[in-house]
Amino acid sequence: MGGKFSNVYGTITMSEEVIAQISGITATECYGIVGMAARNVKDGIVQLLKGESLTKGIAVQVCEDDGVNIEFHIIVEYGTKISAVTENLMSTVKYKVKDMLGLEVRQIKVYVEGVRVDN
Repeated sequence: MGGKFSNVYGTITMSEEVIAQISGITATECYGIVGMAARNVKDGIVQLLKGESLTKGIAVQVCEDDGVNIEFHIIVEYGTKISAVTENLMSTVKYKVKDMLGLEVRQIKVYVEGVRVDN
């Protein structure tokens, strides 16, 4: 299921994948975030995702009232203040999703899966 909008001209349907891609690109542009993480449940190993696969570190749930809930699994840069990085991520994603898609972000959950030295 995705986001659905109707107006006098017709109906627009957006998949959750599109919302995840926009959220992921926005997240990777935020200061202090090295990238998205995917957890390999079998081994318990955290893997850094790049490019097209960054949406595997994001879960999107569309609400009935044209809102979305977004869950991020991120890897932060060593030496950054994690609370500042996550607050910046949440406010930036809320703004971008509202501005680009017209969707209200109801809830954002951020899971810091690792810390990495970024050169």
